[in-house]
Amino acid sequence: MKKIKAITALDGRYSRLTHELAQIFSEYGLIKHRVLVEVEWLKFIITDLKLVHEENLESESLDLSRIDEIIQNFDEKDAEQVKTIEKQTNHDVKAVEYFIKDKLDKAGLSMLKEWVHFACTSEDINNTAYALMLKKGKDMIIDLLNQCIENLEEKALAHKSIPMMSRTHGQPATPTTVGKEFVNFAWRINQEYIFLEKKGIQAKINGASGNYNAHYFVFPEIDWIEASNRFIFSHLKLEPILFTTQINPYSSLSQVLHSLVRIAAILIDFNRDMWGYISLGYFKQRIKEGETGSSTMPHKVNPIDFENSEGNMGIAISLMEHLAVKLQKSRFQRDLSDSTVLRNLGSAFGYFTIGIKNSLRGLSKLDLNTQAINDDLEKNQELLAEPFQTAMRVFGEENPYERLKDLTRGHKIGKKELQVFVDNLEKVPNGFKVRMGQLTPATYVGLAEKLVDTYFTSKNQGFPD
Repeated sequence: MKKIKAITALDGRYSRLTHELAQIFSEYGLIKHRVLVEVEWLKFIITDLKLVHEENLESESLDLSRIDEIIQNFDEKDAEQVKTIEKQTNHDVKAVEYFIKDKLDKAGLSMLKEWVHFACTSEDINNTAYALMLKKGKDMIIDLLNQCIENLEEKALAHKSIPMMSRTHGQPATPTTVGKEFVNFAWRINQEYIFLEKKGIQAKINGASGNYNAHYFVFPEIDWIEASNRFIFSHLKLEPILFTTQINPYSSLSQVLHSLVRIAAILIDFNRDMWGYISLGYFKQRIKEGETGSSTMPHKVNPIDFENSEGNMGIAISLMEHLAVKLQKSRFQRDLSDSTVLRNLGSAFGYFTIGIKNSLRGLSKLDLNTQAINDDLEKNQELLAEPFQTAMRVFGEENPYERLKDLTRGHKIGKKELQVFVDNLEKVPNGFKVRMGQLTPATYVGLAEKLVDTYFTSKNQGFPD
């Protein structure tokens, strides 16, 4: 189907931003990961647990490398074959089982057919397949987050000494530096980056009600708890989970998604701030030849990347919150309501990916407008009311807050008015009055620069958990 007829923006308008996710989260990706788990489980049974009769293993026709070829050579044609089988079985995992058995027949390995899907319920295959998919998706997001953090850090270093008027409640407030504001977002995202990087993905392979019933019935001499743990950890590189019903309770998936929800919220906060700073003129956007900002207003250069990111992150949050909460609920030992929801995992990752890529794109097009920033500082001398009333408290001046409130609240004042106010103070020492007179909004930035340096020092030393 042509992209112009795609139902969702993920496979249509934004396919260029999400195409790499198709290899993981598409129907093809799900089937391929199911085949991978079935093949690895079969190999584990043969080579590790040695459950297949020895006479079969000694057969000259047995070449175990041909089992690996089933997954190594798996392509879209194979996935279509599985879908054809599914039309007959009306069961997606059973279709995978029959597909592998057919491949074994053609490879001369018919003696292994009935060991495919040994003692497994469908969810043993499904949950491990989705766990592998989630792990790959998480790694892709980690790479994007790393790019985002690096770009924010680059801006933080470049602008750490540039004073900027802050805004609380949208009103002029105590100055900061441009770099410090970038470092705030870098630190926030980095906390989630650290969590995601360390977060293992759990999976289970323990049968129809989580108790290894069939496994133990036919081979009671095997330590199935240890064996399944070994398979999941060593062969699939996932973390074993023992305490389940028929389905994985999706704890690790929920934790990953909730972390992504927090990241999405942080990036929406960032997008809105950047949108605001562009509106104030603090940043200019580089113009691309041929682009149009408005169908009627030729002058416009809109902050569309940040707006696009905000919108897509909102959709991602909605999907991820639903998945994270819904997937932890299942009636008794199993119902099927999780199955259709899980199929939207790729959509959640897709909208998140669009969001973060557009934030990065918007960030890459920004140039600082120091003139606009300096003008705002110069026009708002009343910002010095905070340090002045604080100093007055220290030296015992009467009603410092109230006096400065009368002087500054609701109207503009200039340097001259402030200087007259300082000169008339009775208890502040003359030496400190000199300091007050020399202070400007541009120099009243506290430890903003040092905080930027502290961020990088702390990161190099390893942020505490």
